[in-house]
Amino acid sequence: MKKELIFLLATALTLGGCKKILSPADENNRGLSNIYDNAAFAEGILLNGYARLPTGSYSFNDVATDDAVSNDPNNNYRLMATGKWSSISNPVEQWTGAFAAIQYLNVMLTEADKVNWATTGQFTDQMFNHRIKGEAFGLRALFMYYLLQAHGGWTTDGKLLGVPILTKPQDGHSDFKVPRNTFDECVQQIYKDLDSAESYLPLDFENISLVSDIPAKYAGKTTVADYNRVFGAYNRQRMTTRIAKGIRARVSLLAASPAYSQGTTVAWTKAADDAATVLDLKGGLAGIAANGDYWYASKNAGEINAVASGVNPGEILWRGNVGDGNNLERDNYPPTLYGNGRVNPTQNLVDAFPMANGYPITDPAGGYDGSSPYTGRDPRLALYIVVNGSKAGPSGSTILTQPGATNDGLNTISTSTRTGYYMRKLLREDVNLNPAATNTQRHYVPYIRYTELFLAYAEAANEAWGPDGKGSHSYSARDVIAAIRKRAGIAQPDNYLASINSTEDLRALIHNERRLELCFEGFRFWDLRRWKESLTVPAKGVTIANNQYTVDAVESRQYADYMYYGPLPYNEVLKENLTQNKGW
Repeated sequence: MKKELIFLLATALTLGGCKKILSPADENNRGLSNIYDNAAFAEGILLNGYARLPTGSYSFNDVATDDAVSNDPNNNYRLMATGKWSSISNPVEQWTGAFAAIQYLNVMLTEADKVNWATTGQFTDQMFNHRIKGEAFGLRALFMYYLLQAHGGWTTDGKLLGVPILTKPQDGHSDFKVPRNTFDECVQQIYKDLDSAESYLPLDFENISLVSDIPAKYAGKTTVADYNRVFGAYNRQRMTTRIAKGIRARVSLLAASPAYSQGTTVAWTKAADDAATVLDLKGGLAGIAANGDYWYASKNAGEINAVASGVNPGEILWRGNVGDGNNLERDNYPPTLYGNGRVNPTQNLVDAFPMANGYPITDPAGGYDGSSPYTGRDPRLALYIVVNGSKAGPSGSTILTQPGATNDGLNTISTSTRTGYYMRKLLREDVNLNPAATNTQRHYVPYIRYTELFLAYAEAANEAWGPDGKGSHSYSARDVIAAIRKRAGIAQPDNYLASINSTEDLRALIHNERRLELCFEGFRFWDLRRWKESLTVPAKGVTIANNQYTVDAVESRQYADYMYYGPLPYNEVLKENLTQNKGW
């Protein structure tokens, strides 16, 4: 056989020449010229932007705050919070992924006009071109927001810088040593991109049925069928004008916040107006979702299962894909439910939940009893956190967190809680991890929730106009907080809220409501920084013995003052000679 192979190879070399046999074959890589007559290939460039959105799971960077710890000693956020955060080791780094997405989006925006998007349908080619460019502008704005949040900061010479603004694709001939733009220039570029997105996109991707429903700019140029082909319901969950407005509200809130306001031109009034623009499309306060505080829960299973059609629940403005799984539960169920108990809420967070009458547990009017600390509390505490004696899991098992009672007990095994608490929020209680009867349930991760935007409005409106000022809108900061607390089950009338008269006192309450409503969704890490509030409050837990509740520090938080702002990646600073944020 060996002689036969040698003979065949020699024959091939003689007949075909050495080059064809020994040289590598041409790679099947397609260039930009291939996209102009292949709309699907061209659209794939845009989809690279969507592919880099944080889909499918939560970051749980709450572990790097006073809201949670992890029982995983190798958890990146645990390491970050305890002194390992650097420009080389940065779990919240956005630079690589966001700029990769922006590169693809810039290619799309540069080439879109040359693509033959459709060969049939009146004006369909132009409508597809508009939609694709609108999506690209909106996504580019969103990735710039992620970059500013993670890497914007003050330099040693007192400048508030953002990141380099790149609006053209880079190639081998590009100048890669582009300096950082100011933070405000980056914000203004985001606004410009969002304006462009809104000029191209519909409010929502929904089918129309009448010629009169065709937007004015396309009237007389297309048919109902062709309009639906481009802008119809098939494209739900892609970038729309409504989503672009939600992104604008996020950007304005960030820019107006104390950590950035001295270096931007964005005022609290704009932040309030931008949030209200989105909320008013939903009917203002009348549009607040009744199940917004438990939109993820098993008791909401019917609505969760229905989102596969592309229709969003009332609480969700924009979301990722729907999928069946049990990874969230496997990671975070208590050990007796066959979980790993990874995210452990802190006593700090538990103490932030008021009493059911709305008063903080530190106020005598609340009626808090330290010997029965979970009695008479805000109903959201039971919705979001498993405490000692809670029922959890598909069979309503009792979870005991006192040391040694079961494997769920404090520090009993490696997957036990370190704080005396387990996370319940975001988990489906109808997931069964028992190896004898394991199942999965439907989940999805929202990109933007309306409760976030209601809280953004409340925060900005209070700073701009005080507790009861409304600007040009029909509701005040107090009105929003009242609606959220009423939905949560706070007893009415809400005398504690009624007793608040100053911007400062309502600010504290708004910050706390945001902490509760958005816990475990990745907000507090960024909120503490943009508010310039303390980063070093130790994470606390509780030990229960003989009906005595002893609170102790579980984990320190080792942050320096400059860590209100994240670093640029060390390698990027070296390569591109970029100015690093102060302290890094």
